[in-house]
Amino acid sequence: MTHGQTIAIASGKGGVGKTWFAITLAHALTRLGRRAMLFDADLGLANVDIQLGLTPRLDLATVISGKATLADATLHCADGGFDIVAGRSGSGLLSAIDPATLERTLAALQIAAARYDVVLLDLGAGLERAVRRMSAWANRLLVLATEEPTSLTDAYAVLKLYAADRPDGKARIVVNQASTRTAGERTFATLERACQTFLGRAPALAGIIRRDERVGDAIRRQTLLLSRHPNAPAAVDIEAIARSL
Repeated sequence: MTHGQTIAIASGKGGVGKTWFAITLAHALTRLGRRAMLFDADLGLANVDIQLGLTPRLDLATVISGKATLADATLHCADGGFDIVAGRSGSGLLSAIDPATLERTLAALQIAAARYDVVLLDLGAGLERAVRRMSAWANRLLVLATEEPTSLTDAYAVLKLYAADRPDGKARIVVNQASTRTAGERTFATLERACQTFLGRAPALAGIIRRDERVGDAIRRQTLLLSRHPNAPAAVDIEAIARSL
């Protein structure tokens, strides 16, 4: 992993565990000795701070409006050892961000990234212009998918647009909530075949995360999975993904 690397995390479809994955991956990277920032780039339904049980005084909305700098809005998650920039849930202003403002925000994020080994962008669900721009801007893209047909369709749509926006891009697939590792491999194979057939290339598999009831327990308690259930199957799987990055 190179210094100042930026990784966008997308899914197309909501409800596949993307924000939980982004939080837990940031924690796993920190445990590997990396300096990490988690940037809540879900411009409409941000909830990184909610899952972590944090109450930020400043957030991305105050940065975009010019009332604070990115450094001002950066909050340290003491339990996880990584920094976050929180979004603001339900803000129409953020979901309709204009291109010039988005570019200024990304320029500020690029400068901030120099202070970290990795910056993770938790992107919103969907295929809006801002999501596409941030996906293409990052050094690499991780696309989360589950075995549900709608998730696979939406993940493919993300990869298709990414191939058009960033022909030289580095995308990898993460299969989440897999009933078994074998089932996760089948899910990946389905997506891989679609990409190879219709896009002429297929992203590699970043990893498979097994379905684990302890994930829900950690989310409900607003605690980090790797702290509360460090030996849970999902925890082991995410740590393997962190090492592979």
